[in-house]
Amino acid sequence: MNHREPATGEVPLFEAAGLAKEYDDGRVPALCGVDFRISEGEFVSIVGPSGCGKSTLLNLLGMLDRPTAGTLRYRGKPLHQTGDPASYRAREVGFIFQSFHLLPTFTIEENVMIPTFGFPATRAEKRRRAKELLEAVGLSHRLGHLPVKLSGGERQRAAIARSLVNRPGILLADEPTGNLDSKNAGHVMELLLRLQREHKTTLVLVTHDHGVAAHASRVIRMKDGRIVSDAPGTSAP
Repeated sequence: MNHREPATGEVPLFEAAGLAKEYDDGRVPALCGVDFRISEGEFVSIVGPSGCGKSTLLNLLGMLDRPTAGTLRYRGKPLHQTGDPASYRAREVGFIFQSFHLLPTFTIEENVMIPTFGFPATRAEKRRRAKELLEAVGLSHRLGHLPVKLSGGERQRAAIARSLVNRPGILLADEPTGNLDSKNAGHVMELLLRLQREHKTTLVLVTHDHGVAAHASRVIRMKDGRIVSDAPGTSAP
């Protein structure tokens, strides 16, 4: 496979060996012996038809689910032995979903601040961080608006700002352009690429859209719970 091998002595950010996931007491295999490595700072897209296991794989990386078999290491240690899953998600990972998941009764600024609840910072510091990110995604004029007042593209940009508020090293994006028209999808991808490069964030993006996937530096293609190819994308160095 054509993925970038870690430099000598470099520990991969994620490393999977024989990773498997089954549902319904083993009657529904979602992942079947998956092996891969992801280095820190990479932009990797995972592409394939519905039901191929790509969202399951993303859920395992985000500790939203546990593998049935195999190993998944994070910075050299078994991921599901790293401690509290909620703490890992809050401190290490930013999530971006197809359906935005913005709370309808909260303003856009308040939505972006939600992941900071429980973090040791003043409300003023949290508001300042939210405003910085909303300005970065072009929504500084929408701070006090409710989600219903925003377009689909604006809501997804707000969701991206929210995913970055705790300065995560990892962004996991599940079909982030799936509910958008082609124009807004293009804008969102340009934004993700820019933010990923500026923040040197590891971005793992799941999509069924090969055009979206090609923006990555590396494209993993899946079918029937297995990786069938792993090759450079158009933004590979």
